Amino acid sequence: MAKMIMTADDSASIRQMVSFTLKGAGYDVIEAIDGKDALAKIGGAPVNMLITDLNMPNLDGIGLIREVRALPAYKFIPIIMLTTESQETKKQEGKSAGATGWIVKPFKPEQLLAVIKKVLG
Repeated sequence: MAKMIMTADDSASIRQMVSFTLKGAGYDVIEAIDGKDALAKIGGAPVNMLITDLNMPNLDGIGLIREVRALPAYKFIPIIMLTTESQETKKQEGKSAGATGWIVKPFKPEQLLAVIKKVLG
């Protein structure tokens, strides 16, 4: 069975590109338009991994990671930040919230898939 990856980003074009890349590699994808939407959808399907933007309305990526990590079923899933932010302080904040990895936009599809293969096995 294909692994389910949730992507949370307020940019429709980024969601589309991530989704296209993941589906092309054989993954199932759930798209969320922001952190709040992602939280509402994450309980509905067994999600194996989360890819989230940092800057989103309603609930940002750091807040989303903290909320997801608080759910027993998602305490240990890989969570990747996919964002334009590259400052060390933001990365540390992400790490302490529970992010597994960090990819800076713009990204290459191969780069994203390499990270996913590494953390999902």
